[in-house]
Amino acid sequence: MARRLQLTLALLKPDVTRVPYVVKAIRKAVIDEDFLVVRHKQVQLCRQDTEEFYKEHKGKFFYNRLVTFMASGPTQALILAHEDAISRWRTLMGPTKVYKTKYEAPNTLRGLYGLSDTRNSLHGSDGEENAAKEIKFFFPEFPFQDWYKLEEERFRRRQICLDEKEFVHRLL
Repeated sequence: MARRLQLTLALLKPDVTRVPYVVKAIRKAVIDEDFLVVRHKQVQLCRQDTEEFYKEHKGKFFYNRLVTFMASGPTQALILAHEDAISRWRTLMGPTKVYKTKYEAPNTLRGLYGLSDTRNSLHGSDGEENAAKEIKFFFPEFPFQDWYKLEEERFRRRQICLDEKEFVHRLL
């Protein structure tokens, strides 16, 4: 029997959302890696929201550059599901430091599409607690506990279909 699905937040950052063929390639990789897309939306973060999301990095040398960049264009936010969603998404993304990633993990998404440590194309939650907080930040309306009670089993059993236009799996 399949294990319970784990949820994680995935972000496609402004450096890739500006390039439609890269978005298409990343979406293909998400599906090819057997992720289920529970929710998806495009957002334009204002600086204040970006500062709130990245508040744990306040005071670090890259903080201003990061929040300025993330507020510079649209971001696509996704809730991904898989038995090991957090670790699988982080592996698919590749290491944060793009320069190093280009040599050590060139076939990861950051290795293929990342431009710099700030413009590294993607974000993924680093643990279950952060995933829950980050999902709530981007999807405040998402009924986290209700989803597990009412929908998780049907997603796990693949009683879903992919709405390619909206890039989200829907229950049958």
